[in-house]
Amino acid sequence: MLELRNISKTYNPGTVHETCLFSDFSLKIEEGSFVSVVGSNGSGKTSLLNILCGSIPVDGGQILIDGKDITHRKEFRRYARIGRVYQNPSMGTCPSMTILENLSLADNKGRRYGLTAGANKKRIGDYKAMLAPLGLGLEDKLGIAVGSLSGGQRQTLALLMATMTPIDFLILDEHTAALDPKTAEIVMRLTNSIVQEKKLTTLMVTHNLRYAVEYGDRLLMMHQGQAVLDKSGEEKIRTTVDDLLGIFNEISIECGN
Repeated sequence: MLELRNISKTYNPGTVHETCLFSDFSLKIEEGSFVSVVGSNGSGKTSLLNILCGSIPVDGGQILIDGKDITHRKEFRRYARIGRVYQNPSMGTCPSMTILENLSLADNKGRRYGLTAGANKKRIGDYKAMLAPLGLGLEDKLGIAVGSLSGGQRQTLALLMATMTPIDFLILDEHTAALDPKTAEIVMRLTNSIVQEKKLTTLMVTHNLRYAVEYGDRLLMMHQGQAVLDKSGEEKIRTTVDDLLGIFNEISIECGN
């Protein structure tokens, strides 16, 4: 189980730009759950992910995994159990390295390299078998620099790299937002397949309301650092895009927009 307990976070404290984002915020995510998170800009979605991954510190509260406090654990140590895919396709790969080198690097996560070659040629057959079902032709481009690929190809590769080694948690930060609709569908289907196959506890922030209702078994809507909607099971299944739009409109009216 992943748990945020009584989290508080204020940006720019003591300045005219001081913003209290989280105040006594708590959230529990059960093992194996796939949670979709929506909300307007500034609602706390990405900050939530950054707090979980250790990218930003909290001012108060606890972050726990299976009851163990990791609040002060360094970011790089948390990533031993976490895979993360960002909105920007360039952030999850090394553009100057080849596809083979990128996959080899991800394949070696958590282990020492020593004085061995960076590219694992013994795994080429496995890498091709992994890439071929995607239908993007990447299996025939292992020697190509990743920087020359399209955004969709790079994001697909980033998703595979983030989940190649054993992890417990998958963090998706609007990972289809920068893609064209066709490629976004490919990435979402691949995401769901990986999550189901590897039984990953997943937290997906998205602005695509259709993806939010179609994928996952739990749906959160954030607003001003609080969960104003939390549906799972049959309630989540019955939730529609129009339902979410209605809540967004209500919030907009309350905020004077």
